[in-house]
Amino acid sequence: MRHLILVLGDQLSFSSPAFDGFDAAVDMVLMIEAPGESTAVWSHKARIALFLSAMRHFAKDVAARGWPIEYVQLNATSEPSLGARLGDALRRNHPQALRLVEAGEWRMQQEIAAVCEHEGIALQVCDDAHFMCSNREFEQWAHGKRELRMEFFYRMMRRNFNVLMEGSEPIGGQWNYDVDNRSAYPKRTGPGAIPEPAGFEPDTITREVFELVEEHFPEHPGLLKHFRWPVIREQALEALHRFIDQRLVHFGTFQDAMWTDTPVGWHSLLSAALNLHLLDPREVIAAAEESYRKGQVPLEAAEGFIRQILGWREFIRGVYWLDMPGMKQANHFGHLRTLPSWFWTGKTNMSCLRDSLKQTLSLGYAHHIQRLMVIGNFSTLAELSPQQVSDWFLAIYVDAIEWVELPNTVGMALHACGSRFTSKPYVSSGAYIHRQSNYCAGCCYDPTLRTGENACPFTTLFWNFIEQHETNLAANPRTALMAKNLHKLSATERLGIAQRAAHLLENLDSL
Repeated sequence: MRHLILVLGDQLSFSSPAFDGFDAAVDMVLMIEAPGESTAVWSHKARIALFLSAMRHFAKDVAARGWPIEYVQLNATSEPSLGARLGDALRRNHPQALRLVEAGEWRMQQEIAAVCEHEGIALQVCDDAHFMCSNREFEQWAHGKRELRMEFFYRMMRRNFNVLMEGSEPIGGQWNYDVDNRSAYPKRTGPGAIPEPAGFEPDTITREVFELVEEHFPEHPGLLKHFRWPVIREQALEALHRFIDQRLVHFGTFQDAMWTDTPVGWHSLLSAALNLHLLDPREVIAAAEESYRKGQVPLEAAEGFIRQILGWREFIRGVYWLDMPGMKQANHFGHLRTLPSWFWTGKTNMSCLRDSLKQTLSLGYAHHIQRLMVIGNFSTLAELSPQQVSDWFLAIYVDAIEWVELPNTVGMALHACGSRFTSKPYVSSGAYIHRQSNYCAGCCYDPTLRTGENACPFTTLFWNFIEQHETNLAANPRTALMAKNLHKLSATERLGIAQRAAHLLENLDSL
């Protein structure tokens, strides 16, 4: 055998450079289901099912091409780890080289390299052509920069790929329409009718996977009865077209809006398909730009969506590989508190967290503002360990792969990397949540109160956070106003906030 080509669960594309020059006479595809990858963090059942079903469908397509494939199923051996199963496969097949696209996780890349070295097998690692900026190109862009900012990277990418451009200038005369993408739903009428995203009835393969998940991971969180995720490319394309045709038009306006029992809003739900490589970012960006150029959606909607993919998604991957493995242990504020038990049940008195967590546990999904400004915001204010929070995010969301989850959680939501690639901590009082949602209307806590038993924990802990970090916040132009406002409070009120915050922090499980 010449090449044994390892296809990981987030690399399900025949455009993979690992397949370049594939010769069925001397090469073979290898895919491995490893139970250890589902227990490294306590993974949501829907997350496990998505990976396994998508992998099995892709393996079926590989075989349909007439390519030889060895597929190691979940219960094939007692060895749980991917590394052990890979070692067995290398000894069975004796290839000249193991070939793969760079992994989506630093740990896995190291594990694969160690196995190959132990078995004396050459390792060929290809750049992941799915991404529009290679790790090498990102390193060149970041060279010499102490602090990295997505906005400047995004402008470079817009120019490089001629996206939403008129010559050398951005269409509309400005690069970023974020200021137009922060509206809440009307308080009186709420979200109104929102077209449903594409959903897909589980087929035979997916239902078989459900049975395996329930058998092997019965105690894991989450439900499978709501599973409607795309698991093949054709479904992913349908989901893309449905979003572009029916939902992109109001995505920009309401991407930061939240409402009870409205888990999806106008969001695309394409991240899982993108992260599994069922969709290519180029085709997603092109579809959004074409919709704008045809006059079907406003510029701020198309730009806001494209910025997430061409800008933030590519940027965050570059930062991950640039700063690993140190990013894994980042803890700028030195927060060490244990995750409250209700993160796994949703049983909290805080309405915003209860709604966000219950839909997360049910669907394996919450949109970005729920993740950032409800769950992440609380985690920062409550001084939770970044490592525990990050493990939870990696476990619980169907679209979570470490290259995207870790920097988004540790770096952005928790500011645990300091100002390395985010310019300020994303913290707010209950007033922000009240403005962007209807959560506070049905809550036992009052977002306008800083002290007392009925004070919103977000509000109390927000002001406590400012008190704790006043000097640093005052020195940052983006947060200086927060620190300045602290001095508008009386000494008595500041003492009351500190006392109430101390009580909350010592009793997080009872909130």
